[in-house]
Amino acid sequence: MNMPHVSVVYGSHGNPVYQVGGKSFIFFRNPRPDAADPKTGERYPDVIVFWVESEADKMAMIQDERSPFFSTPHFDGHLSVLIRGSRIGELSRQELTEVVQDAWLCRASARRAAVWLSAHGGQPAQS
Repeated sequence: MNMPHVSVVYGSHGNPVYQVGGKSFIFFRNPRPDAADPKTGERYPDVIVFWVESEADKMAMIQDERSPFFSTPHFDGHLSVLIRGSRIGELSRQELTEVVQDAWLCRASARRAAVWLSAHGGQPAQS
């Protein structure tokens, strides 16, 4: 909510969807069959979706098996990464801040992004 022009709408199950200019950049997903525990098959109840700028950015975030970020076949071709809420603590505050800022930047209008970047030295702010 510290990013400008952010609004929150709620999905059909009451999950928050963060938007800039009517475009989602982060949302809390309902449990779905494509994101489930591989051992039990239980659907993850805490999946958060973050938009990313490019497929290269996505791959950089999900390639390392130790990374808390992942994707599923449902999101093939979609410029986003997933993370379980239960794993957010594996990110530093700075890393999480950058992921949120980058998600906002890739969904904000060019004008809004340029204004924000100009005010922050041309790159995401450090926390």
